[in-house]
Amino acid sequence: MTADMDSEDSSVSVIIKRRITPLIQVEVEPVGQWFHAYEARRLRGHLISSAGESEEESEDEENPEVEIEDDIQYLRSLSPADWKNQDHYAVLGLKRYRYKASDDDIKKAYRIMVLRHHPDKRRGAGEEIRDDDDYFTCITKAYEILGDPVKRRSWDSVDPEFDDDIPPVTSHNKANFFKVFGPVIERNTRWSTRKHCPLLGKPDDSKEKVDRFYSFWYDFESWREFSYLDEEEKEKGQDREERRWIEKQNKVERARRRKEEMARLRRLVDNIYACDPRIAKFKEEERERRLAVKKARADALRQKQEEEERIKQEAEEAERKKREAEEAEQRAKQEIEKKERETLKKAIKKERKTLRTLCKDHNYYATKEDDKVQLMTDVELLCEALELNKIEDLNKELTRAGKNHSSAREVLMKEVEEIRKQIKREREEVAAAAAKGGGGGGSDSSANKPWNQDDLQLLIKAVNLFPAGTTKRWEVVSEYINQHTSTNITTRNAKEVLGKAKELLHSDQHMREAANKHAYQSLEKSQTKPSISDSTASQRFDTPQEMLGMNTMAWSPEEQRLLEQALKTYPVSTPDRWDRIAECVPNRTKKDCMRRYKELVEMVKAKKAAQAAAAKK
Repeated sequence: MTADMDSEDSSVSVIIKRRITPLIQVEVEPVGQWFHAYEARRLRGHLISSAGESEEESEDEENPEVEIEDDIQYLRSLSPADWKNQDHYAVLGLKRYRYKASDDDIKKAYRIMVLRHHPDKRRGAGEEIRDDDDYFTCITKAYEILGDPVKRRSWDSVDPEFDDDIPPVTSHNKANFFKVFGPVIERNTRWSTRKHCPLLGKPDDSKEKVDRFYSFWYDFESWREFSYLDEEEKEKGQDREERRWIEKQNKVERARRRKEEMARLRRLVDNIYACDPRIAKFKEEERERRLAVKKARADALRQKQEEEERIKQEAEEAERKKREAEEAEQRAKQEIEKKERETLKKAIKKERKTLRTLCKDHNYYATKEDDKVQLMTDVELLCEALELNKIEDLNKELTRAGKNHSSAREVLMKEVEEIRKQIKREREEVAAAAAKGGGGGGSDSSANKPWNQDDLQLLIKAVNLFPAGTTKRWEVVSEYINQHTSTNITTRNAKEVLGKAKELLHSDQHMREAANKHAYQSLEKSQTKPSISDSTASQRFDTPQEMLGMNTMAWSPEEQRLLEQALKTYPVSTPDRWDRIAECVPNRTKKDCMRRYKELVEMVKAKKAAQAAAAKK
């Protein structure tokens, strides 16, 4: 039985031990009557009583006996007229206690001072008393101030014994932070309107506790006011207006002192914050945390970039393999096409040789020796114009004809006639299209815009002036033509200009050469004849003799290169610039160089204007 009970007790104790949580330290605040006792002990410098004290001893400690310090020398030095500058606590003998003295202490001190220093009692002791200048009035005034809570608060706000000094930010104060700033914060807590002001704390305080401290002190609410320092009393005013004016002046001065006090407290907290080693520690921890976050973010970004680079490389590798495969396939296809072209070329060459041999063996089927040269030309025309199958068919027919020269000649001349008709038909179509203004890529609207000789010349000039590779080349060419044309047609689009350029490119060689020759003959004439704009812009060539003295030959590429090099070598600031430039270009005078320079400037301006107009569109 006993063993069973012991086992049950042991099991219960094990369960209790498992359920008991560790002790947690909790901060508590006194309330009610305990709060009043706490405040009384705090004001006297005793926060808690010892554990062995009885209730009566605690009550005696809450209300200790006040020792009155009777400084007769100080009292006799006072003047009733200067009561505002006296130390009221020292007058009542409470200099040691000051703002910590209770209302009962002030009453007791006043009674004692009255009993000791009443004029009747001192007169009875044989002391000479002057009623109009006795220091007893100062005792009465001190009690009048300290006995009234409002006036006492006004006096306490300007207590001369209070130390307003603020420790500066120095290395010594940083090294002895808690020792230097702890007492300063503690003595400034007396001005707080809120109870339980947080003190400076300890070196190992948490960040939350430190943040609460600075939050409280940066938003500090002070009850300190400076009405005691008013220069004039409102009651001394003779009428209401004067009293109002006095009150207004006093309020302005109080507000100024109040502002200075708040600035002092703010400067105190700023200095504490600057010297606080905990803040430096928290900042270092925050910096390390941010660096860790930044490093983690950089690592993640680096990994992402590496992954993207890997995927990109894989894609590029796959694209490269695909491209190589396509190139290999293309090369194989090109090889096949090349072989086919070579085979075709060999076949055409063979058939052409066969045709020439057949014709040569039969004396080109000529009935007269004079016709032989024309027939040889016709055979060469057939060799160049006919396709492979046509040449094969012609060779077969000529072979079948054999020695029948008349039949073979008839077959040969029939093919020659068809080729000539085809060439003539193509030329007529091109000429008709050129006469109607229809370009190879033109539309119905472009058919209504005929191209005259001047516009064709402008087209050729513009194509040479703006070579392949020019940005928006055909828009610029069309804009150049629209700017310089003399016809009523003022707008030609890029498509129309491109079609006409293709038509000229594929037109008959003789017609193209004639258009080019006519265009550049006009260009040379425009270079030799001064335009209206040139004559108005410069008067260098006023007389026919001067114009005849110029070299009217076109500038060669070598002369153009030498002129450009001389223009770079001798800038505008060079004395006798054009004389030196003319020396660098053989067979060209000073006026020739100046004339060519003006032409180049005009050409560049026209080119820029055309490009700018095309860009705006």
